[in-house]
Amino acid sequence: MARALETDYVVVGAGAAGMAFVDALIDHDAGARVVLVDRRPGVGGHWLDAYPFVRLHQASQLYGVASTRLGDGRVQTDGPEAGLHERATGEDVRRYYARVLEERLRASDRVEFFPAHEYDDGTIRSLTTGEEREVRVRRRVVDASYLAPDVPAVTPPPFAVDDGARVVPAGLLPTLEVNGTPERWIVVGSGKTATDTCIWLLDQGVDPDAIAWVRPRDPWMLDRAVIQPDPAVFIGMAADLMESAADAVTPEDLMLHLEDRGIMLRIDRSVTPTMAKTPTLARWELERLRTIENVVRLGHIRRAAPGRLVLDGGDVVTGRGSVVVHCASPGLKYPPLVPIWGERITLQPTRAGFPCFGAALIGFVEATRDDDAAKNALCPPSPYGNSTAGWVTMQVLGHRSATAFGADREIRAWANSTLLNPARIGPEHAGRQDVSDAVARFKQHAPAGVARMSTMVGLAA
Repeated sequence: MARALETDYVVVGAGAAGMAFVDALIDHDAGARVVLVDRRPGVGGHWLDAYPFVRLHQASQLYGVASTRLGDGRVQTDGPEAGLHERATGEDVRRYYARVLEERLRASDRVEFFPAHEYDDGTIRSLTTGEEREVRVRRRVVDASYLAPDVPAVTPPPFAVDDGARVVPAGLLPTLEVNGTPERWIVVGSGKTATDTCIWLLDQGVDPDAIAWVRPRDPWMLDRAVIQPDPAVFIGMAADLMESAADAVTPEDLMLHLEDRGIMLRIDRSVTPTMAKTPTLARWELERLRTIENVVRLGHIRRAAPGRLVLDGGDVVTGRGSVVVHCASPGLKYPPLVPIWGERITLQPTRAGFPCFGAALIGFVEATRDDDAAKNALCPPSPYGNSTAGWVTMQVLGHRSATAFGADREIRAWANSTLLNPARIGPEHAGRQDVSDAVARFKQHAPAGVARMSTMVGLAA
């Protein structure tokens, strides 16, 4: 075995959360040394496996690491999203993380990165050569893979595929298009990958009638226009959410209230969605998605056969020339919430959504605080949403967490300095009446809104 490595931290996972944690940690702990390990051949996590036409569904500025802005903060001036902040492509994100690795992490001389390696109980092992090295960890192992998403490129379809059936992940669509257009496209899934795939097909000139969309659950999505890095917009949205929650009776009722306020979107207004992972969607995308009228709502697919799908609720004939596009990986994961600081540091969101901000916050708190109990009190974890009730739970627990870390003056100052924080009120916003009005409305409605949402999902007040 090669020479043992000495380090303060081993961070397992070099995706968005791991990179944000390490960046903030070394920024605020001048002595910390880190061994960063990932099974993939580089940094960026699932972005290395993303489909070619992927884009961030949120503003670039709200993603990445705290020290280095993704993009240039540009507001789009033309096109269907004029007035909204830029959104990075998959290639933009991959280049960004490669640059952060070289110019920030490795340049510090305190971070060693081991791509194509796995960590197990004090040992890292190369997945290419099998070579093993002992790692002596002075402080903590950091699990940055606890919530790592599953994506179609590396996750098999969650249904059987018979011989002769054409089933491909979304990432192979450009290759198929070059080699001849199928007679019919069957898009399987209800989340962001599926919506992106449908938009891409339509952009290639595919007739909407040539697309069948298998949606086991209809999704609620956030209007991208209200999830913007402008405190008047974002905090104003949060104030509307709290005011709506105070008047709602059930999670489903709340979603309908939010739709009326222009916060939530659904593709088919005749169907009440049950899925609430809530990626953002632009209005122009919504209108294009509504042109696809052949929607299959017969539950999940059990088997894909040549020209036929077997679903929970019955069979569907697709035709011999059809291609089934696999967009049905789970994506986000929903393991139990655990204390962030325990035997390991387990990275999880520390507000409603925005995991890059949460991971950076955990890195900052780890660098500036000593007591684990105090750190866990400052940063209780919050979940991702899935169902409407789960989304409401995320709002309640995320609000409690934001209240906890926001009550600490030092953390509040740091949070207002990082562009990853969607609720940041920086010095450039001082004196803006629209920001003051949004904050006042949020403070007015948050107590009643959180109390009502807590009751909806059975959480103690």
